[in-house]
Amino acid sequence: MISKNELPVLNYAAWVDSRTTLHLILQIIGKAKLKLTRRKNHWWYMTLFPSSKGISTYQIPLQDGIESLDIHLDIREKAVLLQSSYKKTIRIDLSVDPTVAAFYESFMKALKSFELEPKFIKTPLDMAVQKPFDQITEYHHYDWDAITEFWKAMSWTRDVFQEFSGRFYGKTCPVHIYWHSLDLTVTRFSGKRLPNDGSKKGRLLERDTYSHEQISCGFWAGDPNVPQATFYSYTFPSPEGLDQEALNPSSAQWIDSNGSPMATLAYEEVRASDDPRATLLSFLESSYQAGAKRAGWNIEELTAPPLSDI
Repeated sequence: MISKNELPVLNYAAWVDSRTTLHLILQIIGKAKLKLTRRKNHWWYMTLFPSSKGISTYQIPLQDGIESLDIHLDIREKAVLLQSSYKKTIRIDLSVDPTVAAFYESFMKALKSFELEPKFIKTPLDMAVQKPFDQITEYHHYDWDAITEFWKAMSWTRDVFQEFSGRFYGKTCPVHIYWHSLDLTVTRFSGKRLPNDGSKKGRLLERDTYSHEQISCGFWAGDPNVPQATFYSYTFPSPEGLDQEALNPSSAQWIDSNGSPMATLAYEEVRASDDPRATLLSFLESSYQAGAKRAGWNIEELTAPPLSDI
């Protein structure tokens, strides 16, 4: 069991350029997966996953699904590996510090060798960088120690999120990475569909994501406004009085996020606690209970009891 201070230290300021480079590369991989994989509700088909190698797409269909392709950002190998079920492998070396533009060119060429030519918007999604990928030459930073530490923290978090997810009988998403925001998430749904006035207002991204009542938890690398790795939870739609509910541990707090309360807990608070897993689980449970109570979910019916109680 991980105990006090055994989780990696995540120094936000120390790897800003490397984090942006990593984020852009994952956006390229994620956008390709989006176009090469069949739709699943709430965009669950476009996501990435922590793996034993680093970060992976897992299976992308080839030849109408008879064969498949896995794309791994292999952190140990310092490379992106494209590996097919019929043993063909292409390696894109990241140890030579390629620019994002150079990586994009190599990646699209590699996909073409598998007879894949996905057409996607070439500008990053929801990032400050707004040039097309093939023109981004200013980012070529690879602090592999920092990238490795972030991956380890994300892999550990994935396991805790899996445990938390298993306590719920209702619909839940996989524990996965949304590459547009570089956060690891798990979401619970009450089963209630939200009203749709047919106007198609707002982005399609949000319309499909938020079609049903939900409570979402995540682990996020941070940004200039929140310059530290952070765990969070929000309820959508946000019920009245949500931020009046107590959170655990006491260092967790409610903050305003685009006009609605969001529960937050600094990664460092979890890392420095005597029992990080118990600390994070208490945050996830208290923020879920707060949202479910205020939104009127049937908490008892949706709770999965221990096997010993079945």
